[in-house]
Amino acid sequence: MKSKEIVKDALNLERPAVVPYGEYAIDFDVIEKLLGRKTYLRAKAKSKLALWSGRRREVVESWKEDTVELYSKFNCIDIVNLAAEAAGLVPSKNYEPKNPRKLDEKTWEDHRGRIYKYSNKTKDITLVKDPVQRNKNQAEDYVKNFQEPDESCFEVIDYVISKLGEKKFIIGPAGREVGMVLLGGMEKGLIKYIEKPKLIKRVAEREVEIGKKEDDHYIREGLDAIMWGQDFSYNSGPFISPETFEEFVLPYIKIRVKHVKDNFDLPIIKHACGNNWKLMDYFVEAGYDGYQSIQASAGMNIEELVESYGNLICMWGGYNYEDLVSGDAEKIKKDIKTSHKIAQNHGGFILGSSHSVGVGTKYENFMTVIGEVRKIKEIS
Repeated sequence: MKSKEIVKDALNLERPAVVPYGEYAIDFDVIEKLLGRKTYLRAKAKSKLALWSGRRREVVESWKEDTVELYSKFNCIDIVNLAAEAAGLVPSKNYEPKNPRKLDEKTWEDHRGRIYKYSNKTKDITLVKDPVQRNKNQAEDYVKNFQEPDESCFEVIDYVISKLGEKKFIIGPAGREVGMVLLGGMEKGLIKYIEKPKLIKRVAEREVEIGKKEDDHYIREGLDAIMWGQDFSYNSGPFISPETFEEFVLPYIKIRVKHVKDNFDLPIIKHACGNNWKLMDYFVEAGYDGYQSIQASAGMNIEELVESYGNLICMWGGYNYEDLVSGDAEKIKKDIKTSHKIAQNHGGFILGSSHSVGVGTKYENFMTVIGEVRKIKEIS
């Protein structure tokens, strides 16, 4: 069976003839070993620095060619996810970079006074201070009016679909998710649920309307599914109480899910790290078709999840990202074999890591995964 067919069967909670396998993302350090050359694909900090310095064309060509070569080389990988960072959406061809000023080896400041930091752990550059967020009290202060994106923003996505769309199950972005509204960042945003609940809802309502308009551009012809990726939980449980989630988050997710399904007839996969046990009923009620980033280290036991929710939502996971990094190849093999049995018994299952093939993954451990997947596909 083709990759498209077996992944669609899994998302429809059926038992495909062959267990599908895919990853949320494969990061650049592993890709470079697989392809034997440097890449910008999933090279988050390196890509940002290149874009800041005006090397858009170089980044785009790398994402295009390296994605096609990578996933063509490994027939056992059924899914290509273009919704992940540094893998799909790019700045437009008219992009004029305003190269942030370098403060030290790991810190930059942009023209609006925002501070960015480099992380050795994630090999990414993230926004850590945003003075622009100060003194905002109206929904209009947080949500700008809809702006139609330039078609060149989808250059990589359209190219990959044209090259791999017949062979692989392609996941892409949609308009904005409208999950948890966090005004001014995580800490300030959580406080605003208490201090300014009406503002939270007004912002969510505006985000929903803009998200609907964005869908017409972001959901590209040839995609097989879309993915949203905001986290809702720590390792210990949700950022906000289930009751607060039900009032302030769930209604807007349901509207967004309904719009995508009614207008594009595509499955929706939710990428969400952390301990989401207390939110699982809401995931089902929202209408998500798949749940990815099932973090065993946060208490999300995949066997228990399948037993409790396997007839309601497709589970995508099965072995631990931490083992890819730590070097426990035997643990990886054991987990994959266990997950294969779950898939055979229950259906509605996609094999993959508990997050991604992330930075720090040992090459030989990823090749262990590939070897085990090839065995499963030959046996099935």
